[in-house]
Amino acid sequence: MTKQLILASSSPRRQALLKQVNIPFSIRKPNVDESQIMTNDPVEKVKQLSLLKGNATSLLEDNEVILSADTVVSYDHQILEKPKDKQDAFKMLSLLSGSVHEVFTGVTIRSAEKEITFAQETEVKFWPLSESEINNYIASGEPFDKAGAYGIQGMGAILVKKINGDYFNVMGLPISRVCRELREFSILPY
Repeated sequence: MTKQLILASSSPRRQALLKQVNIPFSIRKPNVDESQIMTNDPVEKVKQLSLLKGNATSLLEDNEVILSADTVVSYDHQILEKPKDKQDAFKMLSLLSGSVHEVFTGVTIRSAEKEITFAQETEVKFWPLSESEINNYIASGEPFDKAGAYGIQGMGAILVKKINGDYFNVMGLPISRVCRELREFSILPY
């Protein structure tokens, strides 16, 4: 029986990464209340959120495999969510300026037979940023739907001095590891 991947996310970045490696998928966005996950530990938070999303997405056919994920940015043991407004974005980007932070993505893959959950970490170092650089980036509008107030795959790339780990994890899905794990569910790139 051919397996069918269901992406439990409407994230355009996750969709683009799956398309990049030629894995066909359908989208089934879960309806969850993320505020019920109360932990401040970034690894536990992304794992619990990916599990919450994955378990809220129903398996409608025996051949379906659900893929869910969640990404957070952590600086000095503080989780940086998506910014609420310009001031919040400025505060986050100022914190990250000239320093190292971590990006964690939790992934859950679930079928009728089995389920796995893991978290991937990538360290990111920003250049020192001036107020004007931060304000210009905020004016682009890019920070507002991104954890930590930046997107490495967009204009936010100019903020990043170096990374240690999986670049795609910073985008929201550690695609290489995901592909390796999907093999165990009989889903392979075409």
